[in-house]
Formats: sequence, C-alpha cells, structure tokens
Amino acid sequence: MSATLQKSDHRATLGGPAPTAPRRRRPTSQQWAAWAFLTPVTLYLLLFYAYPLYRNLDLSLRHYTVRSFVQGDAPFTGLANYRTVLDDPTFAPALLHTVVFTAVCLVFQYALGLALAVFFNQHFRLSATLRALFLVPWLLPLIVSASTWSWMLNSESGVVNALLSAVGIDPVNWLTSPDWSLASVIIANVWIGVPFNLVVLYSGLQSIPASLHEAAAIDGANAWQRFWRITFPLLRPVSAITLLLGLVYTLKVFDIIWIMTKGGPADSSTTFATWSYQLGFGNLVPAFGPGAAVGNLLVVAALVFGLIYVRVQRKQAMS
Repeated sequence: MSATLQKSDHRATLGGPAPTAPRRRRPTSQQWAAWAFLTPVTLYLLLFYAYPLYRNLDLSLRHYTVRSFVQGDAPFTGLANYRTVLDDPTFAPALLHTVVFTAVCLVFQYALGLALAVFFNQHFRLSATLRALFLVPWLLPLIVSASTWSWMLNSESGVVNALLSAVGIDPVNWLTSPDWSLASVIIANVWIGVPFNLVVLYSGLQSIPASLHEAAAIDGANAWQRFWRITFPLLRPVSAITLLLGLVYTLKVFDIIWIMTKGGPADSSTTFATWSYQLGFGNLVPAFGPGAAVGNLLVVAALVFGLIYVRVQRKQAMS
C-alpha cells in the first residue's frame, strides 16, 4: 500500500493527472418541481404570518402614536409596553375572563360534540340530515350568529326571557348585567363551536373497527364500558387535536364578544382579544404598543399549548 502511495505521489510530482473532486449533482426535475410547489407556500407564510408577527412584536417594543405609526419613527422603549399592560387594573379581570371563557367553552363544546358524535354514530334513519342541520351554526357568518344571540338574549324583547316568563321565572339581564354578560357570550360561543367538534369526533369514530365493540359485547361489556374502555381511548389522538384547535380558536374569539357586549358592562366580559382591540382601535387616542403587547401574550399562550401538544404526541408515539 505504501508503494502505491509513493507511486501516485511520484506521478503527481511529474505532472501526472491529479485525482479530481466529485462533481456536484445538478438538481433533477423532481427537485425543481418540489421547490416550485414549496415557493408559493413559503411566500404565503412569510407575507401573512411571519411579517405580521414581526410587525406586532415591533409595535409592542416601541412607543407608537398616530403620527409615528404613519411616519415610522417611533422610539424604542423595550418592555415598557408590557409593564404598562401588567400594571393596568384591567389585566387581572381580562386574564380571569380569558381563562374562564376558554376553559368553559372547551369543556362544553367537546362534551356536547362527543355526545352528538356517539349519538349519530348509531346510523339511524335521518342521521345524515340531522348532522347536516347541526352544521348550520358553524356555517353562518359570526356577525350573523352574534347578532342573532343578541336579539334572543335581549332583556326586554328577547325570546329567551319570553320563555322564562312563560314558566314563571323572572327575566334576566343577559347582556347588561355584570353577573350574566360573560355567561351570555359563553353560551353563544359554545353553540357555534359544537358542530366543529361533532364533525371531527364523528370522523374519528368512523375509524374505530366495529369488531372491537362486537367482541366486547360478547364478553359481557355494557354500552358505558364499551365507550370508556374502547371508544374513548382510541379517540384520544383525535380528541387531542380537536381540543388544541378549539383552544387556539377560543383564545382569539373577538367577534362574538364585541358584537354582543363590547366587553362590558364594566369590563365584565373583557378578554385579552377584546382588550387588545380596545387599546389599539377603540379609543380616541389609540395605544398601539400596549394593544400589540396584549396580542403577543395571546400568541405566546397559543404557542405554549401547541408545544405541549407536540411534546405529548411525541411521547405517545415513542411509547
């Protein structure tokens, strides 16, 4: 082997052909096609996700006024806007309302959606027609749904109070009482979100083999035991993604609350989403920086729960 190396060195010294470096492979047509498909998606994400997030972060780190917002010469203030938000007396109630609104909506949307999915999984007559009717709240524009619920819950002429009066119950100030305003928007949002949970969970039930239920029934398991021991565990991955999507959607709900109560009365139904809008656009002197800071808190919350979901899914896949 040493003789061979000496021979090759001798040839190189005498001007013989030196070993050439491997040539770089040119992209194939399939690789060019892959890049062609990726380019529009990448541009879309950069323009409509990355850039708005960057601009919102920049807004939260500077002192913007209407003039500086137009001219772009706002001074850098660091975390001053976040300190302003944390010291604001509205922060604690808005945080509490956001947590209560999100948690209660998720629980009822998932529970009602799962119950309806199991019910429609029986494949009885008119099952498809009724499932289509249950999709109506999800298909309606949010402004239509919120306006409808505002009319139904009106203190003086609402149909809900009319029904309560018919059974001998005193009318309730659903939208004008601090004790009931948050419950009113929760009811409306649950009604809108149940169809989404129904569709996703019903699709998950379709993927569970019927033979498992038949075998459990032969072994003597009743309906509840079959659901708790077979259906619910096998539906766990679908349930996880349903709850995650519902969480992200519910955190940023703005239309329903703003149309029905505008966060009032006395901030009794104010959440981070409505507070962010009110700070940035709801006052004569807009506070762009604090409004963007509140919006970033929502983004961070959604990101944290998304990372938790990814971590849990990875652990389940490894186990």
